[in-house]
Amino acid sequence: MSDEVGFAFEGVDRARWRHRRPEGPARGIVAVLTVLAIVGVLGGGLWYGGTKLFSAADYAGPGDGEVVVEVKDGDTATDIAGSLVQAGVVKSAAAFVDAAEDNSDSKNIQVGSYILRKQMKAADALLMLLDLKNRNISKVTLPEGITHLQAYDRLAEATGIPVAEFKKAGKDPQKLGVPALWFKRTDGKKVDKANIEGFLYPATYEFARDATATDVLKVIVKNFNAEMAELKFAATVTAELNISPYEALVAASIAQVEALLAKDMAPVARVLYNRAYTGNFPCGCLQLDSTVNYWLRINGKEAKSSEKLLTTEMHDPDNPYRYNAKGMTIGPISNPGEVALKGAMSPPKSKFYFFVTVDQKGAMAYGETYADHERNIQEACKNGIPIC
Repeated sequence: MSDEVGFAFEGVDRARWRHRRPEGPARGIVAVLTVLAIVGVLGGGLWYGGTKLFSAADYAGPGDGEVVVEVKDGDTATDIAGSLVQAGVVKSAAAFVDAAEDNSDSKNIQVGSYILRKQMKAADALLMLLDLKNRNISKVTLPEGITHLQAYDRLAEATGIPVAEFKKAGKDPQKLGVPALWFKRTDGKKVDKANIEGFLYPATYEFARDATATDVLKVIVKNFNAEMAELKFAATVTAELNISPYEALVAASIAQVEALLAKDMAPVARVLYNRAYTGNFPCGCLQLDSTVNYWLRINGKEAKSSEKLLTTEMHDPDNPYRYNAKGMTIGPISNPGEVALKGAMSPPKSKFYFFVTVDQKGAMAYGETYADHERNIQEACKNGIPIC
């Protein structure tokens, strides 16, 4: 779909009046009455010899109130003019077509919904259509790695819809369009079907200003489904990793938070799989501060750096995301983007069970044994990473 409207000034003949000698008084009167009748019906202008004799019917003022007008793909100047007349924005179609013909920027009007005023001067209405600030949309960017609660805060700020309404609408992800296949696991753990975490795909979105919280979340989930289909995520992880799509989504959400650099997201995902599924990691758990911090965040508490986390917080038996919980974490801890998702679906093969950030740029080092991990930690300490 083109973002610009293709104008053709159709429907308004620029009055190529033929100049003929009158054939008597009666014929001249009839001709004048005919012309005036046409002008009255069309509300348009009358041209003679390239000179405009009468102006198209137009409002004089800036207008008032609010009205929504839709510009559709393929609309001509006449189409838009008709919509404006019907909405009560301009007085005549001809006035808007005149304004569009006089303004070379009119070809740049973009497809979309606009908030205009009623009873406007046609030229002013044109300028409002050219100003994207008048589009009937709310625009918001959801970055990679934020939680659903952080997403709700951003959405509420952009749309004016209360956070409480997003929380209510988000309690049933399947009604929002998340397919049932995402609520199954192969490791025996039960999926919380009321948990929308992981399904709010990071991107920049535009929403109609009259959209509800449900409308907004449905758009985001629809994008999630489209991206997963494009990546062939579900089919790939099921066939190549022998795990459910949901478990891979969990891994992607953790890699998104743990890895600072894009190149580390896939290797981190492999470490998670090695710990959770191989049976070669002593506790068969993930032992991650990030999952503990997620639990703190969604319960209204501040996340803490590794050295400040209390043992009681890390091993809280009421926390399903606790440090020593068996297997892959119970649910996503963020909303991962494309790089993290690709890393989780196609991680490089390795025997690594440990990773740690080792420099100020965020690069990671990996180890097979705890002795390897300790050496990497010492390197990190030398580089000023506060983990010692």
